[in-house]
Amino acid sequence: MSKVFPKLAKSITLAAKNGGPDPESNAPLRVAINNAKAQNLSRENIEAAIKRAAGKDASEIMEISYEGKGPHGSLFFIDCATDNSNRSVTNLKTIFNKNGGQMVNSGALDFMFSRKSVIEFPLPENCNLEELELELIDAGLEELEVEDGQVTVTGEFSAFASLCQGVEQLGIEGSKASLKRLPSQPIELTEEQMLDVEKILDRIEDDDDVQAVFTNIA
Repeated sequence: MSKVFPKLAKSITLAAKNGGPDPESNAPLRVAINNAKAQNLSRENIEAAIKRAAGKDASEIMEISYEGKGPHGSLFFIDCATDNSNRSVTNLKTIFNKNGGQMVNSGALDFMFSRKSVIEFPLPENCNLEELELELIDAGLEELEVEDGQVTVTGEFSAFASLCQGVEQLGIEGSKASLKRLPSQPIELTEEQMLDVEKILDRIEDDDDVQAVFTNIA
């Protein structure tokens, strides 16, 4: 949690900075707050993160993505929120170089990933999946999956706000929403190969500037 909470708070600050401090009129902020609550971030920390958006520190934070290749054909797309891009890229280069990988130019891996809106929530009791799917199609639903009592709704990147609003209007609680980069050609790795990849992945996720990491691993 010592690593997760600051990232959740930063996502709230960025959403408030970009769309204003009122979650009623700022859908991304509303989503960021709901995600933080789902991870048990306190109300006080949520309010502090929103207030921080009006400060000087928030004005210097930029959102930037980096791309890299790891061992065994693994690919990485890394979303950062940072006030110092030189620090961020230096840290990531060091991680890749020390663990059998390398950074690549921005845009080099775009064709290997599709950016999608993804919303996850527990399957509501007495839920009619066909009706649920029909209700969300107009909001931008492309795919709906259910596994182990968990519903995953996927739509286009541009449909993020409408999908979130559609789920909210259905009165569904406990949802988590995010923009994800899904691999177009997922790869399978052996357990031994995964150990090599996880060395990079763990170190990247531990970096304070990193908000999310996406790979092409199935």
